[in-house]
Amino acid sequence: MSVNPVPDTYSSATPYLIVSDANAAIEFYKTVFHAIELVRLTSTDGKIAHAEIQFGRVRIMLADEFPDMGYRSPTTIGGSAVSILVYVENVDAVYDRAVHAGSKATMPVSDQFDGDRRGTIIDPFGHVWLLASRCEDITNEELQTRFEKLMQEGGDA
Repeated sequence: MSVNPVPDTYSSATPYLIVSDANAAIEFYKTVFHAIELVRLTSTDGKIAHAEIQFGRVRIMLADEFPDMGYRSPTTIGGSAVSILVYVENVDAVYDRAVHAGSKATMPVSDQFDGDRRGTIIDPFGHVWLLASRCEDITNEELQTRFEKLMQEGGDA
């Protein structure tokens, strides 16, 4: 029997989030994204060494901080250098749940030049999420045209 080097239940790239309180983060993601917890490995000191959640077609791994191994959360290091874009069925509802559950709203949901309706939040654990629903399919050429127009008008991408 051969083993698939990329397991069927994972994509080739899977976000792995380090958080200051993995138990609370899992509950937050369940509330906001209606995530399902798939795996939880708890170390002898009670910290979550590894967990996996899934919502829609997204699987995310997460763990508590382990500073001695270099694993620090955005709240510990003072911000996140990465943002995660997630497509959802109803961006307005997910955005509202995220803010109600303690996220910081950094960009209200609005229609964007690229055909998405999108908003941005920072979750209580310091991770930046771009929440989006596709409203319009456009070609790369139309995307470029709209982007150039936006830049000429002094807009932000």
